[in-house]
Amino acid sequence: MQSSRIQIRLGTRGSPLALAQARTVRAQLAQANGLNPEEIEICVIKTSGDRIQDRPLAEVGGKGLFTKEIEEALLSRAIDLAVHSAKDVPTVLPEGLVLAACLAREDVRDVFICRTAASLAALPAGAVVGTASLRRQAQVKRSRPDLRVVSFRGNVETRLRKIEAGEVDATLLALAGLKRLGLVETATCILGIDEFLPAVGQGAIAIETRADAERIRTLLAGINHPATTTALAAERAFLAALDGSCRTPIAGHAVVSGSSVRLHGMIVRPDGSEAHETVREGHVRDAAVLGDEAGRELRTKGGADFFRMP
Repeated sequence: MQSSRIQIRLGTRGSPLALAQARTVRAQLAQANGLNPEEIEICVIKTSGDRIQDRPLAEVGGKGLFTKEIEEALLSRAIDLAVHSAKDVPTVLPEGLVLAACLAREDVRDVFICRTAASLAALPAGAVVGTASLRRQAQVKRSRPDLRVVSFRGNVETRLRKIEAGEVDATLLALAGLKRLGLVETATCILGIDEFLPAVGQGAIAIETRADAERIRTLLAGINHPATTTALAAERAFLAALDGSCRTPIAGHAVVSGSSVRLHGMIVRPDGSEAHETVREGHVRDAAVLGDEAGRELRTKGGADFFRMP
């Protein structure tokens, strides 16, 4: 590949899932704009979240650890756009950056993975469930307070290997990631949205760029999926109203149907002992307002100390 042919530099994390997502964006961007895929260079950027594997993210800064270095590369103009799993993107972006597009959303559901039990309900009392997500931890404890939940870091393949090695009895992962990696067959069962509400942004690929990058934003407009962008706007406004991060167990899922958007939001105590839910529905143009109102409602219901462990 000749460097003189490079038209766009795309930044991403280096995990197999992140690279699969980056290649999908590159292919769609090239097709929509009449470019050769080789003109779009994929630049792998190692983030703090990738380097820190021995502690839960909540202890070292939350989800921004997966975007910080990539956003720095955007601001320094080392790359032109960044591809993220939407659920990794903090609600407040650095000044000068915007989420310019989303691809059509993949399946938002979580999956249960276990070698010995067919479902979460079938696990024996005292079984160990591994997860890096406080949302999943809280929902597991809400459903099965008798289970033990431990921190479980690593990319998808690493976690699957740990399950095979018997390090924990079970884990939960996003179905979207398994689909993108061709690993759906590893799922023991798929969890319904009503029984296990997903994370804000789950299943969506978000593309970030500089606010002043008019050419890049025009190119990205050709691959943007409006319904996904609208749903994500509602979910992110909901999360922002709750001041949500990796430190807080929050779930939210919005669905667009025609000109309507429906948001289901939930907060759960970290130990699963208490939860509050809300549903809001309205016009797509009011998606962010609906999300903000839903977040404020649950913030009032939960109170200031809701997310503190008893």
